[in-house]
Amino acid sequence: MVTKRQVFYSFHYKPDCWRASQVRNIGAIEGNKPAPDNDWETISRTDDGIKKWIKDQMQYRSCTIVLVGENTADRKWINYEIIESWKAGMGVAGIYIHGLKNSDGYIANQGNNPFDSLNFRDEKFSKIVKCYNPAGAKSKERYDWISKYIAAIADEAVKIRTNN
Repeated sequence: MVTKRQVFYSFHYKPDCWRASQVRNIGAIEGNKPAPDNDWETISRTDDGIKKWIKDQMQYRSCTIVLVGENTADRKWINYEIIESWKAGMGVAGIYIHGLKNSDGYIANQGNNPFDSLNFRDEKFSKIVKCYNPAGAKSKERYDWISKYIAAIADEAVKIRTNN
């Protein structure tokens, strides 16, 4: 029996929740569940509340996958999740999701690589951590690509982290 790798998904909530939900529902790996809206109002009242929620969600995870949308790069909590994941010894990887349709059928523009603005040992984090742009011209093709490769991406991210 193959055990599914457990991951923490990091993404910009408002614009990318629908796209992130598509990826989480693939089922190839186990991921964190978002906080219900009424719980999130309580959690997000303070930075300490958000940090505690992130730490709790990352517990027992071996990898963080950043689902990269149009405005994911340079967001305070995305950067925090990336750094905390790395410090905890977790693998880290990114997958661009701008090519997946949202609930309105909209496909967003590609955003910047969130690892370009973070440094590790005097070089850009993007020199170490991979960010994948799924193949395909249509949303379904990109979804199929993610579905096919997401488990391998998580495994590779853990190997990269182990070697750094």
